[in-house]
Amino acid sequence: MLDPDHNAELPPIPGKRYFTIGEVSGLCAVKPHVLRYWEQEFPQLKPVKRRGNRRYYQRQDVLMIRQIRALLYDQGFTIGGARQRMSGDDQAEDNTQYKQIIQQMIVELEEVLGVLKA
Repeated sequence: MLDPDHNAELPPIPGKRYFTIGEVSGLCAVKPHVLRYWEQEFPQLKPVKRRGNRRYYQRQDVLMIRQIRALLYDQGFTIGGARQRMSGDDQAEDNTQYKQIIQQMIVELEEVLGVLKA
């Protein structure tokens, strides 16, 4: 396993309700076609689809994509292994998503602190 703070270099997730596939691509450092492929491979990844089949991802989707990215790219899991990890009992033991949420909260609180100091 590599650096546990593997997502530290990813940008903070803005405080929006919905994100386009292009925005998620930038937030997670994954190309849009990879996101569409992961939707087929990971049943829990289901972005909202609106007019013209446009995808809209929510914050929990972005966190899940970052977790999938970490499993595949940083921890060396196969798609099948990552799918099993995401849906199986191992997920209860996996703190990756919680660490990401805490890191995100720290970034957002630091931004608020910066605004308050200004």
